[in-house]
Amino acid sequence: MAAKQKRKLEDLSMDEFLLTALDSAGEDESEDETKKQNGLDKKKSAAFETDDKKGKASQHKEQLSRLKNKDPEFYKFLQANDQTLLNFDDTDSSEDEDEKKYHKLPSKLEEDDSDDDEDDDDEGGAEGSKASKKSKKGVEIIKVTDKMVEEWKDAMKKEPTPRLFREVTQAFKAAVATTKGEGGAQCRYKVADSSVFNSLVIFCIRDVYVALQRMLNLKPEKDQKKLVLPSSSPKWQKNQVDIKMYLSGVVQLLSCLTEATVISAVLRHANQLAPYYLCLPKQCRHLVKQLMKQWSTGEETSRVLAFLALNKICRHKQDTYLNPILKQMYISYVQNCKFTSPNVLPMINFMQRTLTEMYSLDTQATYQHAFIYIRQLAIHLRNAMTMKKKETYQSVYNWQYIHCLSLWCRVLSTLHPSDVLQPLIYPLCQVIIGTVKLVPTSRYYPLRMHCCKALTLLSGSTNTFVPVLPFILEIVQQVDFNKKPARMSKKPINFAVILKLSKVNLMEKAYKDGLIDQLYDLILEYFHTQATSIGFPEIALPTAIQLKAFLKECKVANYCKPVRQLLEKVQENSNYITARRQKAAFGVADATAVAAWEKQMKEEGTPLTKYYTQWKKLRVKEIQLEISGKDRMEDLELPEIKRKKTEDKKVEDKKEFTDLFHSDSDAEEDDGKLKIRGKKDRRGSDDDDDDDDDDLQGLYDMSDDEEGGDSDEELATTAPEPLTAAALTKLAEGDEDVVEDLQLSDDD
Repeated sequence: MAAKQKRKLEDLSMDEFLLTALDSAGEDESEDETKKQNGLDKKKSAAFETDDKKGKASQHKEQLSRLKNKDPEFYKFLQANDQTLLNFDDTDSSEDEDEKKYHKLPSKLEEDDSDDDEDDDDEGGAEGSKASKKSKKGVEIIKVTDKMVEEWKDAMKKEPTPRLFREVTQAFKAAVATTKGEGGAQCRYKVADSSVFNSLVIFCIRDVYVALQRMLNLKPEKDQKKLVLPSSSPKWQKNQVDIKMYLSGVVQLLSCLTEATVISAVLRHANQLAPYYLCLPKQCRHLVKQLMKQWSTGEETSRVLAFLALNKICRHKQDTYLNPILKQMYISYVQNCKFTSPNVLPMINFMQRTLTEMYSLDTQATYQHAFIYIRQLAIHLRNAMTMKKKETYQSVYNWQYIHCLSLWCRVLSTLHPSDVLQPLIYPLCQVIIGTVKLVPTSRYYPLRMHCCKALTLLSGSTNTFVPVLPFILEIVQQVDFNKKPARMSKKPINFAVILKLSKVNLMEKAYKDGLIDQLYDLILEYFHTQATSIGFPEIALPTAIQLKAFLKECKVANYCKPVRQLLEKVQENSNYITARRQKAAFGVADATAVAAWEKQMKEEGTPLTKYYTQWKKLRVKEIQLEISGKDRMEDLELPEIKRKKTEDKKVEDKKEFTDLFHSDSDAEEDDGKLKIRGKKDRRGSDDDDDDDDDDLQGLYDMSDDEEGGDSDEELATTAPEPLTAAALTKLAEGDEDVVEDLQLSDDD
């Protein structure tokens, strides 16, 4: 028995050993003593507690004496191994050590929770004592009123003191606590009225920053050439706890708000308090988290204010905050780029510009981020090229990937010239070109155009020649613009917000119309970047040859007109550069003289640059109209046209005497479609259904060809004017044209 007890005791610590012995000896007695302790009166003095400790020690002695009779072998073992456990006096302090190590229920629960409140009570004033009341814990809770807020406001304007600031901070903490349903239970003050809450928050946002500056003897921010941290003030240490509490309340308030105007006001206040947040790392991290949330998901004004605060924090503490903020901003940007629509596109552009501004703070850090993320894009592209599976293609052909390419093109273009970032231009161009070549089908023409825009921006801003024109002109060669479309569409295709065309889109007339406009824009923008180059005639020659070939083959006037205009501007600019180049007195190998000549051309301007400036203004207006929803007429329902009774009677008469008067008309009612018969169909047989479809097709072809005159083809492709009641009457009474039937279906 003794051997077993010895082996067990070797595995236990000394304190655990003692507890085991005591529990085995007097379990019932210890329970009785615990009940007695819980029933002690709370109003006993500290001396009573000391006597209580001595009483516990004597109880343990009695338990050990009973252990001698109950388990003599175990008692002998204790005597042989450790006499100190058996021989102790009433003043032994081991009981206190046990209480510290093992958690026990406190005898006074109220005192432990109310220490902070009692401290605040000692330092607080007597204002609002009439509105005060006592809680269950015995701590005095002061209810904030409008009168108290006005008194604080007046006192802050006169002379802000640490005591006054502590009172305002406590009240602000209580007000913020109500936003999460806490009701200010652990605060000295209580804000129960919504009007008091509003007045208190407005007072803090407007006056607390100025009061803090005066209290710490800091100059206004406008008078400072450099940012002076408040921690440099000799009064900072004394007020640090209250300032920390107030800054935490501002962050908590910002996390609970939903109204855009209120969020903007709090963000302006947080922007003012940025130097104070920089002195407190924990509060600053919490603020950065909320600023990041507003920058990525907030309203327009909130986004701008959040960015300004983030920029200020990064500019003055780059070593601490720049790298984590850049990483988090890039991740937020990628998450917001998953879907693109006309409403989301301005937000994505804003995030691109602001993120570029943040990257401009430190090019060394920007190189590290850009290298990692461009390499990540290249790995996705390599996997798609080698594995050739649908999943790997989708990892490249998506909005997040394309917007990331656009972002890095903007970053490298904006920060040029930079010796640090210059090596990244070539790999980025290779990734974009590889993206274009991955799936070179007509369904991904919109994605190709986005890539060409990014390459054009990068080429023009960094003075790097990138062969973009071959990818654009390839579309001109592959698409047959002479083939009549198989379908009509109600509205044009917005190439700015799509990456892939459906099979139905490829059959529509709006596809080719939009494609011509996009090709015109891309070619003109690229030639504008090279318009002042001394080698412009050589750059433009292959394009001019292909555009001339297109004009010879294409028979559609609407497509030939913009291409012909573009060709004229390119040739005019080529002739201008050639004429000025012939007057030059230096050779091609003289790079310095060539750069000076191109700089002079850029300052003077060329015919193409002047034309591009005018075109860009008009184009921006058109894009703004498209974004604002210019063509919403498609959502409107057309009014139903009802025939008069006389017309119905004529139709009935015609059906009744159909055997007597046989009609030679080829305009018949078929599936609710509108067909108008003229004198004769000049282009083909009356019985050919395909020709009838072509006639209807021609109603949507708007021809502006000036050379064609009044040809039959132009007449067939002229859009009809709206039919009114007067027009119908006039047509019915005319000798040349007769309206035989008129029906408007839901499709029309």
